[in-house]
Formats: sequence, structure tokens, C-alpha cells
Amino acid sequence: MRAAQIRQLFIDYFAARGHREVPSSSLVPADDPTLLFTNAGMVQFKRTFLGQERRDYVRAVTCQKCVRAGGKHNDLEQVGHTRRHHTFFEMLGNFSFGDYFKRDAIAFAWEFVTSPEYLGIAPDLLRVTVHHTDEEARALWRELTGLGDDRIYGLGDKDNFWQMGDTGPCGPCSEIFVDLEAHSAARRGVIPVPEPIPSDRFEELAEAGRFLEIWNLVFMQFDRSADGTLTPLPKPSVDTGAGLERIAAVMQNEDDNFHTDAFAPLLARAGELVGTPYDRTGANRASYRVLADHARAVAFLLADGVYPSNEGRGYVLRRILRRAVRHAWLLGRREPTLAPLTEVVVTMMGEPYPALREKGSYIREVTLREEERFLETIEGGLERLEQLFAAGGHRIDGEEAFRLYDTFGFPIDLTQIIAAERGFAVDLPGFEAALDRQRLRSRTARTAGKAADSPAVHLERPGDWRTLRRGRQRFVGYDTTEAETEILAFRRVGDELELRLRQNPFYAESGGQVSDTGRVEGLGWQVDVTTVRKDDKGTIVGGPATGFDPSEVRAAVDTARRRNIERNHSATHLVHHVLRHRLGTHVRQQGSLVQPDRFRFDFSHHGPIEAAELHGIEAEVNELILANEPVSTREMPYADALALGAMAFFSEKYGDRVRVVQMGPSIELCGGTHVRTTGQVGLFRLAGQGGVAAGVRRIEAVTGAVALDAVRQLEERLHHVAAILKAQPEHVARRVEQLLEERQKLEARLQDARREGPAVAPTGETHAVDGVNVTVAETPSEDRAELGEVADAFRGGRQGGILVLFGSAGRGAVHVAVTDDLVQRGLRAGDLVNRIAAVSGGRGGGRPQFASAGAGDPALLDRARAATPGIVAEWLKAER
Repeated sequence: MRAAQIRQLFIDYFAARGHREVPSSSLVPADDPTLLFTNAGMVQFKRTFLGQERRDYVRAVTCQKCVRAGGKHNDLEQVGHTRRHHTFFEMLGNFSFGDYFKRDAIAFAWEFVTSPEYLGIAPDLLRVTVHHTDEEARALWRELTGLGDDRIYGLGDKDNFWQMGDTGPCGPCSEIFVDLEAHSAARRGVIPVPEPIPSDRFEELAEAGRFLEIWNLVFMQFDRSADGTLTPLPKPSVDTGAGLERIAAVMQNEDDNFHTDAFAPLLARAGELVGTPYDRTGANRASYRVLADHARAVAFLLADGVYPSNEGRGYVLRRILRRAVRHAWLLGRREPTLAPLTEVVVTMMGEPYPALREKGSYIREVTLREEERFLETIEGGLERLEQLFAAGGHRIDGEEAFRLYDTFGFPIDLTQIIAAERGFAVDLPGFEAALDRQRLRSRTARTAGKAADSPAVHLERPGDWRTLRRGRQRFVGYDTTEAETEILAFRRVGDELELRLRQNPFYAESGGQVSDTGRVEGLGWQVDVTTVRKDDKGTIVGGPATGFDPSEVRAAVDTARRRNIERNHSATHLVHHVLRHRLGTHVRQQGSLVQPDRFRFDFSHHGPIEAAELHGIEAEVNELILANEPVSTREMPYADALALGAMAFFSEKYGDRVRVVQMGPSIELCGGTHVRTTGQVGLFRLAGQGGVAAGVRRIEAVTGAVALDAVRQLEERLHHVAAILKAQPEHVARRVEQLLEERQKLEARLQDARREGPAVAPTGETHAVDGVNVTVAETPSEDRAELGEVADAFRGGRQGGILVLFGSAGRGAVHVAVTDDLVQRGLRAGDLVNRIAAVSGGRGGGRPQFASAGAGDPALLDRARAATPGIVAEWLKAER
């Protein structure tokens, strides 16, 4: 039975028994930023099990795509070397939310596994486990299946008790195991006779691989309190997990998941690419299996919007990609291998997972780029490792591990794996220290390069704070740019005054938005606010002060500047939405800088955006602006914000309550300040695009009056060009085309004239120098071909002659032609042109008969011309 048949059979079985078929959720958990990847079928139902969310059904069936390659659940290092570990796998699951419980869950499992209508595995091949305290489950297994106690094993908490966390829903588990040894014998016609196996021996044989778990029932029946007390839940639930790849191995009589039809086409294609077929017993079989497994993980992660990067989920994806490249390298492959394998994944699994087909070309392109990038450095990294191994010792120090990471792109775990294969350890603390030093250098460089308008890092400065009043500061800047308020505390720092206000309208730089500026005014004094920063007690404003009296004050943000910042910040939200709409959901914000006069927006994408696509992006953003949709901001629980569709990112840290900003179709978690309606953004205009890092693009743009000014400047340039061309602005393009056509015709006529008539040798001053006639002249031409024709005309039929031409165009030049008889005497034009050009600080070169040199200082060419006869005389004398 093929894996695809098993998947559909499972879904159909439970759907026929009142279960809602629920599609697999994304590999990126929608409502759990603490979880790196979806790693189990119950993840998308977590809030339902916790009672935080109600659904319109109480039974569900899924086939959930899962990844275990990072964080707490990480199988990456074992993949390829064992029969069962995978980075990507599919988990079949049936769920009851307070509906049926142990009796029905056990009955469903046993029927599906043993009935000839479904999997049809002989009952004599099966054994089950329960928690050693769960006598109810043990009795139900005996009653419903006929199993004896000798084939029902009571195990401890480690194997058979599940809990979501230290507190909350939890309960005992019950698992179904297949005896692979007896199963293989049955396929050969040997009738299995279950042998009595004690519990401790059963655990040993399960660990050794004879008994394979194919089904896990979790009975959520208790609520664990902080003191460990277990209180029965009023509506217990069921969570089932059945590994598709494991079941496929049993049904296809294989003892290895990689030898099922879920992997066979990938292994076969890998063999074609490498040039040697996969050998089940070969010494290099692990590398083929890594390629097959990682191709699945890469394809599905890219389809779900994860993009290769150096942090978070993107870093795990990059590690998977580079581990695969290394194993392809071990097989002798020196070109991309994973990219063509992802095409096989799309073909195999595109029907149950349509996103693979929709993004097939994108998946291949991104994979190809990542492989090509690592292939550029992997050889150097491997060579460096060999040097380290050859140097002796048994440890790679942290600086060397960091160099492998920073220079050659080796993830630290890849360095550890290769080192372990050679008996070496890696200095992880030293690596982390080197990485921290690099991060500090990067932050320092960014800070040093910040514009004055975007203060980001403010070191603590001397000066004692004086507290005037008790109380907590409140930020009022979302609602107003002015506030009549009191000073809570102040301090003097040189000529500047720093204040902590009770009602503070000043925004401190955060999330890419720069800080506000403005004034704080008291009776007879004021502070020009130039810095706004945060500390553990709130926001501090400071700047040059004229006098001071700690009375009530008026705090006023520079409103015009703030409004421009708000336009640009709101535009980043619209741009983000449009980029995801037009380029794909892999687009994720990677950083931004929002200033009054412009903004930049960094995002994940694999290459430059075509001009036509940029035009479409700009147009769509302006359409959203013209729609003049209201901009709403709401505070709500984090989970509710995600349910609303708000964008959240794993790298960000969010509290229990978050601020949600919605403008039209864009919904994001954001703490910045914004316009009241999208129409207030005004005009939006892209100012450029570029690359920031591998897989990260940057666009820059302007809005409002700055965008309008940019358009006006373009109009002025257009009118200026039109005036020069003596044409109306709307006819400028056609006029330029006409001029280019005329130029082409004139160039063609000039070429014809040169071919039809010989070039005329120039006339100038002729000096007799040591039996050689030296002609010195000027030329306005810069055309190398034309000058060559002049030189040939001079040399034709002449002996004992030297031509020295001084070019008057541009920065000036020197050209020298020497007749053939002088060349035969060993005199070279290049030697002479360099001697003459040296007077002006220039150099050049060319053929023995003709050479040219540029002038170093054009003002010295007259001196060089006057010195030419003497220079020629010295040259002739030296060459005798």
C-alpha cells in the first residue's frame, strides 16, 4: 500500500465517523511564536485543547506536515544515519475535543490498524502500551481487542504520560507497536506465534528496533496545578499521532522508512544526479538519504514562507540546505543537487499539498541560489578544516570555528559534525564569544554611521538625577503632539538638560522609526529636544537648555516632522502588504528605517525586482493610499491579534497584550505612530532598490511633499531637456530617437568616407634630429581608429620619420608613430610616448609602430611639446 493511499484511507475512515477534515496547518505556527516549527498534529489545536478557542466541530482528522530540525525537537544530526529520523514528516491524527474518549479512541485505532478493509495488520503482530496507572485503558484494550495482559505493557511517565507544559492539560498515553521481526516472517509465509516477553525486555527490543510504534493515543484527562495536583478535566479529550512514513514501511514490508515509496523516487533521482545509483548497503548511503530527506524539508519550508537567513527559522533552513550540499559534495557532486530534487518533491506531493505546485519554480530558484552560494565557499572551508586536522590536537578553537562560519558559511553544527567524524571537539564558548564580538562591531559600525536624524544608541552619561515628584510616566504621543505636564525628574549634563515628563508626547526610536524632536517650555526657559531615549523608568527627553525652573511645562513635538514620519511609517505597512501580494508570502520584513524625508524597507526575497514589477508595486501602493481607508489601532491579547490575521515574526518578542495597526488589507503588530487615514500618506514614490545581504532586498521610497517635490524635479529636468531639443515635453522621446537615428547615419557616412579615401597625414613642425625627421602636430580627434589611420598614412612609403601628435580634446593625450625602418632598428613607439608623456605625469603604451598615452596634467602638455625634439634626441642616443 502506497503512502498516498494510506494518507487518504486514514482521512476517509475518520471523516466517515463524524470527523471534520481539517487541512494541515503551516509549518510556521500561527499562534505560538515560542515554537520554531509545527512538530505535531495537535499544534494547530493547542488553543482549543486549552479552552481558549471554540470550534464548530468536536471531532477532527488531519494529515499534518511537521518539521523537527531546530529548538527542543531537533533530529537533524541523526537524519540519514538511522532508519526513522527525518527533518520533515507527515503525522496522521484524529482528535476529540470533549467528545469521545478512551473507548472510542481505542476502538477506532484497532479497527483501522487490523481490519482487512484498512491496514489489515494481523492482531498477533501487535502489542500495546499504557501508563502503568491507567487500569481503565488496560481493561478497554482487553475488552475491545482480545489482547491478553502479556501483550499490554504498563510503562512509566517517561514513555506514557504527556503534558503540554509544567501546568495545564495532561494525561496518560497508549501506543500500538508492530513486531517487525514477526511481520517479516509472516510475509514469508511463517505463521506468527506471539511469544511472551516481559516488560523490561519489551522496552529493550523496542529501543533496538524490533518493535515499532505506529500509533500514539494521548488521553487528556487531567489539569496539572503548580503543586503537581492532578484534577480531572470536565471534558477530557483525545489527541492521536500516527507517523505516515512508519506505517508505510510496515505496509510495504520494509524495515527502513527510506526504502518506502515516500523516498524511493528521490533516492533514484539523487543517484542519477551523482552518477551512481543508491546502494542500500553502501558505505555512502547516508549521504543519499540526507539528500532525499532534506529535499522534502526545504521544499515544504520554502512553500510555507520560510526564507534562508542567519537567524530564527531561516537559519535552520539554511543549515538544512548546507548540510545537503556537503553530503552531495561527499558524493563527488560539484554543482547544485538539491534544486532538481525539490522538483521531484513537487511532483510527488503536489496533489495533497497544492502550495508546492503553486510555488514550484520559486522553490527551485531559491534552492538553486542557496546551493550556488555555498558551493562558492565550501571547498575553501573543507580545505581549512583539513589544515586544522593536520595540525594535530583534538580541538578546533572558537576563533577558527567562527572563521569557518563567517568566511566560508559553515553553520557551527556542520563544523561540529565534520569535526566529530575526525575525532575533534569544537570550542563552542569560544565560537559564541567571537560571534558576540562581531555583533558588537556591527552595532558599533551601524551606530557610527547613523545620520544625525536617527539617534539609536545613547550611552549612560554622568549627572545625578533629581526626583521632583512621584508617579509613573504615560506616553500620550499616539493621541497628541503637545501636552501640559509636570516634570518627574531632571538632571544636567554639561550645557544640556534631561527631563522625565509625567505625560510624554515624544516618541523614542523603536521598530525602525526615528525619535521625535521638539521643545519643552517652562516659565522663562526652554529645552530644544534633540535626543529622546528610553531607560527602565520610561522615556527621557533632552537637549540644550536656556535656564530652568522645575514648574509645569508645555511639551511640544515638532508636528510637521512627526507627520512626515507617520506618512513614511504607514507607507512601510502598505509596502509590506503589496510586496507579499505581488512577490509571494515568502516576503518578510527584515528591518526598516523610517525618517521624516524618506524610508527604507528591507525584506526577504531572492533577487532584484524587474522594472515593470516595481512600477506595479508603486501603483498598487498608491491605489491603497487613494482608497483613503481609516487606520485603526487596537490593543488586544496576542492570540486574538494572530486570529485576526496580524503579521507576527518569530524574532520579535511580544507581550500578552499587543498593539494592532490595521489599514485596509494590512494588519500588523506595531508600536509606532501612524496617519489617521491612508489618504494622508499622500503620494508614494519608489526611489530605488538594492541588495543588503544574501536573500535580503532593500527598497527606498518617499511620500507626501517629498514625493511631490521629486516629481516636480523630474518635470523641471524634462522641460529643460525639451528646451534644449526645441521640442514639446511630450515629444522629447521621439526627438531623441530622431537624433540617434541621425547620428547613426552620420557615423555610417563617416565610415564610408574613411574607407573610400585615405587618411591625410597631418602637417606640423618638422625637426631634423640625428638623421631622423620628427613631425610635431596637434589633433582634435579622440577616436583611436581614426588616429591609427592617420599614423598609417604618415608611415606609408616613408623612412626615417617620427610623428608626435598632441591631442587637444578631453584631458589631452600624446600619440607617437614610428616608420618601419626605425622599428627594425629596435626603436619602439611605446618607449618614446612614455618619455614624452612623463613630462605631464602621464603613461601609455601600444604597438611598436604606434602608441598613445594620456596626459597626467593637461596644463603641462605645452611643456612636453616644446621638449619633444630634445627628448627624441636623447632617446635615439640611448637606443644606439
